Amino acid sequence: MYMVCVFSSALPVPTCLYLSGNVPVTWSVYTSRYDAVFVCAAKGDMLPISSGLFVDAEFPASVSSLVRGACTPLSLLCDRITWLRPQEISASPRLFPKIARDGLGKQGILGDCWFICACSALQKCEQFLHQAFPHGPCAWTDPGYIGKFTCRFWRFGHWVDVTIDDRLPCLGRKLCFSHCQDQNAFWLPLLEKAYAKLHGCYEALWAGQVADALLDLTGGLVERWPLGAGEQAVQERMFNKILELKERCAMSCSVLHYRKGVSELGEFHAFTITDIQLVVTKDGQELMMLCVHNPWGRSCWDGSWGKSGQGWNMLSPQVSSRLKSEMREGEFWVEKSEFIRNFDEITMAFPVSEKGHVINIWSGMSLAFTQEVHGSWLKGLSAGGSRNNATFPDNPKFWLRVREQSEVYLVLNQRPLHDTGSAQNKDSLFAIGLHAWKVEKHKFNLNKTLSSSPVVGTSSHSYDRQIHLHGELSLGYHLLVPSTFLRDSEGHFFLRVLSTGRINLSEITPPRPVPLPWEDKTQGSWEFQKLHGIWEKGKSAGGSRNFPSYHINPSLPFTVPKGCHLVKLTLRQQCDAENCLAIGFHVYTVSGKKHLSPLSGEPCASCVPHCHSQEVSQLCVLSPGQYVLVPSTYLPEQESIFTATIAAKVDRKPIQSQETLGRQLQEVCVISVMK
Repeated sequence: MYMVCVFSSALPVPTCLYLSGNVPVTWSVYTSRYDAVFVCAAKGDMLPISSGLFVDAEFPASVSSLVRGACTPLSLLCDRITWLRPQEISASPRLFPKIARDGLGKQGILGDCWFICACSALQKCEQFLHQAFPHGPCAWTDPGYIGKFTCRFWRFGHWVDVTIDDRLPCLGRKLCFSHCQDQNAFWLPLLEKAYAKLHGCYEALWAGQVADALLDLTGGLVERWPLGAGEQAVQERMFNKILELKERCAMSCSVLHYRKGVSELGEFHAFTITDIQLVVTKDGQELMMLCVHNPWGRSCWDGSWGKSGQGWNMLSPQVSSRLKSEMREGEFWVEKSEFIRNFDEITMAFPVSEKGHVINIWSGMSLAFTQEVHGSWLKGLSAGGSRNNATFPDNPKFWLRVREQSEVYLVLNQRPLHDTGSAQNKDSLFAIGLHAWKVEKHKFNLNKTLSSSPVVGTSSHSYDRQIHLHGELSLGYHLLVPSTFLRDSEGHFFLRVLSTGRINLSEITPPRPVPLPWEDKTQGSWEFQKLHGIWEKGKSAGGSRNFPSYHINPSLPFTVPKGCHLVKLTLRQQCDAENCLAIGFHVYTVSGKKHLSPLSGEPCASCVPHCHSQEVSQLCVLSPGQYVLVPSTYLPEQESIFTATIAAKVDRKPIQSQETLGRQLQEVCVISVMK
C-alpha cells in the first residue's frame, strides 16, 4: 500500500490518497493547484513528483523573502502569512484588468506606496508596460502555463531581468501586499514581488522615493517639482504643463510634512494624480481640479472638496455630478490652490516616442541621440568633492562634443560603491552635482576654466539617484565634471547625455607617463616577455597599497637582461571600455636574502595613481637583475584577467629578416580524416 500526500499552501493539512500495489510507480501530476506532490511508501521514504509549476528557489516562499532585518512592523505578521498562487486566490485570474482604470493599485500592509504610485507609469504608456513584462500577458488556464514570470527593471544603465514564480504573500486567502481594484488582475502584485526580489526582500520596499521607482520602471527621465516655494509664474507654467501631459505622463504627488486639520493625508505618503480638468464655476471663474488617488484605497480628503465640502457648491449640479461619478475607490478631487497648500511635491516621468526616444516635456522635442559612459569617484584619486574644495579638478572629466545646435539633457546617476545592485542602499547616497563649461579643446587652461562660471550646472548638490541639467548647447566642445559634495566620497556613477542633435561623449583619460627624452635616440632592439594573471576575489585581489591585503596580489617575476638600458612595463586588463577597473602596478627588486619578501621594501618603479583604463604603462630605467611586478586594482576584491608585457631595450641590432608571411593553414577535422 502506498500513500500519496498532496501538499498545497492553500490547504491547512496535507491531503492523502491511497494506492494499492507493492512496487514503486513513476507518475506525474500536472495541475495548477498544488505546489508539491510526494509519494510516501509505508516504510517512510518520500519520492518527489513534479507538479509542473515553476518554484523559484532564489526567492522562496519563506520568511527570508519577507524580512531580513526585522526593522519594520512586517516582521510581526510573518508567521501568519501564507503563499498562494493566483488561481488559488481568484476563480478567474488574469494579468491585466479589462478596464484600465480598474488597474489602480491599492496598498496592503507593506509601506510601499511610492512603488505603487510609480506603477501608474505602466498604465499610461504601453512601451513601459512591455518593458516591465517583456514576454507579454499569459492565461492561467493555458495548458502550457508554468507559473513563471520575468519582469524587467532599469538599474544603473542596464535593463535587468528578474524571474519569479507566481506564489504571492497572503493573509487568509487574500493578498496582503499590493493589489488592483480589480482583484482578478495580478500584474501589480507580481511586479511588486519581482521588485522585492531585486531588493532582497519585501521589507526593503518599506519607504522610498517615487522618483527612484519611476526610474527603475521607465529607464528615462524623472523630474521632481517642489510646491509652495516657487514664484507664481513658475507654478502656473508647471500646472499648465501637467494639464497638457496628463494622458501621457505618470504623475504622483507626495506629502512630506504633517498638515494640521488634514492628518488623514498621512505624513510621508505618496498619491497618484489620475486626472486634471478645467471647470467653470457658477459665477464664471475657471478652476483647475486635480483627481488624486490614495493607494490606501479609501477617500481621505476632508478639505473644501471632500464628500461634504463647501467647494462643490461653487459648481453647477451637472458638473459636480459628473466629477463625482468619475471617481474610483480611493480617489478625491481637490482644487489647485488647495492642492498647493497641502501637498509638498509633484513627481513625473517623461514620456517616450513610438521609437522609444525620451520626449522633452517642455519643448515636445524627441531626444533621439544618446551617449553614455560609466565612471567612479575614488578616494585619493578622483573624488575631488565640490567646487568648494581645492581638489575639485581631480574629479573625473569628460568631453562632450556638440556637432549641431541642440537641446540637451545632461543626466547623472549615482550608485554608491557599497551597493551591490541587488539591494537598495537608501542611506548611502551622496549629494551629487554636475557642471559643464564651453571650452576650446586644444587650448584651454583647466584651472582657469574651472574657476570661471559654467554654462550650466546644478544649483546645489542633491541626495538623489538621478539629477539632470537641461539647456541649449552650441556647437563645439564642452567640459563635463560630475562631483560629490564632500571630497573622498567613493562611488560609481553613470553619465548619460540625451540630445536633439548629434553628439559625442568621451572620458578625458589621465595623461600617460611622458617618454624619456632620449628614448628614440638610443640604439638597440626590444625584447619582450608576456605574463598572464588573474585577480580573484578572496585569493589574489588584494587591492592597492592602501589596504593590508595588498600582499596577496599576484607577483610576476621577470628578468632585465645585461645590456638593457630602458624597460617599458605595460599592464592590460580584460574588460570592455565601460567597465574598466582602476589598475596600476609596482616593481620590486628581488633581494639576495631568501628570508626577505620582495614586497617588504619600497618599490623601485611604479605606475600610479591607478587609472580606469584598459591599459596602463610606464617607462623606467632598471639595472640588469631579477625583479617582481605586482599588478593591482585600486580596491580589493575586484576580479579581472590581465596581461603584463615587459619590453626591454637592449644594445643589440635587430636581425634584418626577409621572410614573408605564408598562407593560412586550413584545419582538417579529425572526423573527416577518419572517414
